[in-house]
Amino acid sequence: MKRILTTSLIAAAVMSAAGAAQARDQIRIVGSSTVYPFASYVTEEFGALTNYPTPVIESTGSGGGLRLFCNGIGEGTPDITNASRRMKISEFERCEKNGVTDITEAKIGSDGIVLGQSADNEAIDLSLSQLFLAVAAKVPADGELVDNPNKKWSDIDATLPDREISIYGPPTTSGTRDAFEELVMEAASEEMEAYGGEGYADIRSDGVYIDAGENDNLIVKRLAKDTDAFGIFGYSFLVENPGIIQGASIEGVKPESEAISSGDYPVARSLWFYVKNQHADDVAPLYEYANMFMEEQMIGKAGYLMDLGLIPLPDAERTQARKQVAGHEALTLADLK
Repeated sequence: MKRILTTSLIAAAVMSAAGAAQARDQIRIVGSSTVYPFASYVTEEFGALTNYPTPVIESTGSGGGLRLFCNGIGEGTPDITNASRRMKISEFERCEKNGVTDITEAKIGSDGIVLGQSADNEAIDLSLSQLFLAVAAKVPADGELVDNPNKKWSDIDATLPDREISIYGPPTTSGTRDAFEELVMEAASEEMEAYGGEGYADIRSDGVYIDAGENDNLIVKRLAKDTDAFGIFGYSFLVENPGIIQGASIEGVKPESEAISSGDYPVARSLWFYVKNQHADDVAPLYEYANMFMEEQMIGKAGYLMDLGLIPLPDAERTQARKQVAGHEALTLADLK
């Protein structure tokens, strides 16, 4: 009887230790490289202004972050993931399948996707169709779709520069890549008869489009040296590198804050983060961090993050987003449809 009691006590102690191992006061964040500069600022402020340690944040790309986030609950999985696009239905269903069933969605602002080049080059204006014809895997020719033969911008249109087409862009795990495919590739191809009115988003793999990884700062550095090339990245990186890079106009509209906010700039998208509510009991500062991120002094029209390139949401939308986060409102499948 004494042995049984001792064994029971040991088992209880092990279970207690396991529970304590999961309880922590440092938040773990993954996700979008575009949201990374904004989230990094908030994490530093959080570490400086609270009694909690600075959260650990990793730039994994939107798709990579959501995959990690949806792997399950408990130790070894992140508490928050950032995204430069909205969560997909398939990702929500994967979360549910793995037991992540209580998620709060936070919309923090807007951003434009920039086609950047060296500031030493002449300014350029491209249409969506010209940009599509530069990067699509297959393009129309003589009534059929063929492998993209365009090597120079002037091959697409004689009025464009006689420069080799070379574009550094994000990988398939990136929300910026997802948004580029939707807002540029699909939007342009749907207007082309050759694609039958359906969006075509396959990007060429012959070396013209160069997968530059998740670190958009590396793209900026490459453009400073490779002055013939272009790069695809978020507007915030344009703001952070004045005099080094410039953004191409798209459909005659420059990538500027007001044009992105109003929707006049054709390649604009929303930015988000997602909170795993099931971690709130074990990760004490989780909600405090989320609420700080949503404060007016962060995401408002005179907020700190605007200086880094975040485009604030309209007042009513910002208020609603803040309310959802403060109330820990659970995202549903119907919300994403």
